[in-house]
Amino acid sequence: MSGQSITDRITAAQHSVTGSAISKTVCKATTHEIMGPKKKHLNYLIQCTNEMNVNIPQLADTLFERTASTSWVVVFKSLTTTHHLMVYGNERFIQYLASRNTLFNLSNFLDRSGLQGYDMSTFIRRYSRYLNEKAVSYRQVAFDFTKVKRGPDGVMRTMNTEKLLKTVSVIQTQMDVLLDFNVNANELTNGVINAAFMLLFKDAIRLFAAYNESIINLLEKYFDMKKVQCKEGLDLYKKFLTRMTRISEFLKVAEQVGIDRGDIPDLSQAPSSLLDALEQHLASLEGKKVKDSTAASRASTLSSAVSSLANTGMSFSKVDEREKQAALEEEQARLKALKEQRLKERQKTPTTATTDSSPISLDGTIDSAPVLDPFSTTNSTSSTFSAASDLLDLQPTFQQPLSTATNIWGDSFCGPCPSNTTALFHSEPAVAGLFTAAFTASPAPNLRGINAEFDSVFGNNTNANNLDSTGPCFLPHPDSAPSLFLFVCVCTPRVFTMSSLPVLGPPTCHPSLTFLSLCPAPI
Repeated sequence: MSGQSITDRITAAQHSVTGSAISKTVCKATTHEIMGPKKKHLNYLIQCTNEMNVNIPQLADTLFERTASTSWVVVFKSLTTTHHLMVYGNERFIQYLASRNTLFNLSNFLDRSGLQGYDMSTFIRRYSRYLNEKAVSYRQVAFDFTKVKRGPDGVMRTMNTEKLLKTVSVIQTQMDVLLDFNVNANELTNGVINAAFMLLFKDAIRLFAAYNESIINLLEKYFDMKKVQCKEGLDLYKKFLTRMTRISEFLKVAEQVGIDRGDIPDLSQAPSSLLDALEQHLASLEGKKVKDSTAASRASTLSSAVSSLANTGMSFSKVDEREKQAALEEEQARLKALKEQRLKERQKTPTTATTDSSPISLDGTIDSAPVLDPFSTTNSTSSTFSAASDLLDLQPTFQQPLSTATNIWGDSFCGPCPSNTTALFHSEPAVAGLFTAAFTASPAPNLRGINAEFDSVFGNNTNANNLDSTGPCFLPHPDSAPSLFLFVCVCTPRVFTMSSLPVLGPPTCHPSLTFLSLCPAPI
């Protein structure tokens, strides 16, 4: 952070406090450092354009706000970041830019802070004009010329005549604005303008590749066009020859600043005889007197011209393939570095398996430990689970004999309990089978013992002796019981639950082994 200004650090800290990661990244990508935007920041913003939950207008507006700065460095880096997202980001980004009425209003930008500010302000105005034109071109044709499919079955080669004439005009306008950047090799003196020039260079070769294919399609259709269309097509072809000369000068500058010669395509111009054949055909349609030319001569001239232009297109394709290969190699190298870093981290901090982890360990082995069956009735010495660990066995007070046959409910609900409770279970086979399966693994607990004074909780109800009851109800100790109690009536198999919330009266037994939760009053 040595090159960042105090303003950059304060702005980044403000965005950190507000929690806006996108705004913070935009701020870091457009600092006052005289260098191009860092790749890690550009990659993060590209990833943001691919996320559906990211607000694209907010991202674009943040970049536009940075162009309001008076520093040429911040403005230039903002334009470069925007251009990078238009080329490599999701198409939603350029679609939003194309939908706006205005983008960058920098036609009068001037940084008076120094001599370098004066020089760079000129290129900022030209660069912003190109980005505006790039968005306008997308609005007119609904696709980006630098990303269209090329080849014999490409977009520009299969376009009909009327649409082709309109599209070629749009390409020419965008190409003119790009070449108006007009930078020399000795003016590329810092990392900021160099980053912008690299993006312009890649746009130039891709844009001219689409331009070249549109001209090939135009020449193939020229001798079948109407007079008005031939006149317009001839004018477009003459402009194409002029722009071919200008693009050649632009590529020479790229070669002078150190771009590899293999990344620069070879441009092959069509023979001059083609232009004469096109002019003669138009003159014949207008009724002028021209020298006779056979169809065979015109066909041969057209064939040679198309062949030379096709060679240029193949040169552009080779450049694209080389760039794709370089990108793949870079991605593979980064993945390899990440794998090596991950292996080093695992060697430094060995991981231990836990019971909550996956049965498949990190080294690829599968944990073959037996799975515990909570519904199994068989005892296992190696297993920590036992069927005897039920709610009734959790209380040790259940094993203490009750010295006096005192009713915990104040004789309100139950009378004396028979001594043989097993016979009562046999009287109802369906319920007895359920309880027998649940308590087979352990001896039946003595439910007579309890050390609870529920009179203090429910009150001494002495007027409840007239209630008809069938037997005593035994409850777990309230001091150590969980928040939800389970009560079992031993005389007849009746189960109910009671919340630990305050109650208005004691719970009542419900027949047929029914669970009742939260009984605030007698049912």
